[in-house]
Amino acid sequence: MAKYRMVRTDFWKNPIVLEEMTPEDKYFYLYLLTNSNTTQIGIYKITKKQMAFDLGYSLEGVQALMERFIQHHQVIRYNPATRELAIKNWGKENLHKTGKPVLDCISIELKEVEDHSMIQYVLEFIQNQEIRRLYESYCGREQMVIEKLEDDRYLEPECDEIEEGLPIDGKKDEQLHQSSHPSKEDKENPFLQNQEDVKGIIEFWDTNGFGLTNVNAKEQLLSWLNDSNFLQPKEMILKALKIACANNKRRLSYVVGVLKNWENESLLTVEEIDSYQEKQTRAVKNRQRIDSSHGGRPVPDLFVPGLKDDDE
Repeated sequence: MAKYRMVRTDFWKNPIVLEEMTPEDKYFYLYLLTNSNTTQIGIYKITKKQMAFDLGYSLEGVQALMERFIQHHQVIRYNPATRELAIKNWGKENLHKTGKPVLDCISIELKEVEDHSMIQYVLEFIQNQEIRRLYESYCGREQMVIEKLEDDRYLEPECDEIEEGLPIDGKKDEQLHQSSHPSKEDKENPFLQNQEDVKGIIEFWDTNGFGLTNVNAKEQLLSWLNDSNFLQPKEMILKALKIACANNKRRLSYVVGVLKNWENESLLTVEEIDSYQEKQTRAVKNRQRIDSSHGGRPVPDLFVPGLKDDDE
């Protein structure tokens, strides 16, 4: 049975919509509020591939819009591990009426949410006290590792192409994703494996001075687990973090620059990186000997292809 979603007319009076959003932003926001995946609770599963197919956009176009809505407008949150999207003002705009059928529906849908921090995110703007209490009852439940992250989820562009004319749902998207990265999935339980990878990366970030409270940067970095060509994404991310530490460049832009350069050079495993760096080290040492003999400045030992020292 088809679902019906109504958008309040004061949507157009929202200062963010009125003053900050471009026409394309408004179209995308309406899509997020009314697409077929929406739920009663303002939290639902959706993939970028499905968004691109529904809207007729490229993955890059959807990526740019997601970035604006997460970082600039700050009206949505996205979890790259669970593929869940939450709309910040959903409760304020939609959750007003109660009654047993409404509360039962909300309760059933809240049970399906995997990332409970999404529930807390929507809860903040719910004004109806009875519905707030229902949301709060789920916020206290045992949460998954990824709920350590408390800000907006953000995904980098995907490398997969959309097959023209092919409807894409969550199941199809997952199959495409697995087929493009067969060596990095735990066949028995890939989601739990992803959670362990998330935990390892966050622990390294937090304990090595990258910024304990810089949650948005962490989430952008975690997107590389799912949306890169790397055959060992966790290991590659950790290696890039170690290089950033060694060069005293503890910031997201430097780490992402390292990862992008590795992809551009088709260095997709730690072994390939080690082999490349070994060759670079030999070349650097030879260059240092030549430079020192001519009074020149030595070249740093840790070299990342194509990455300048002042990259932001």
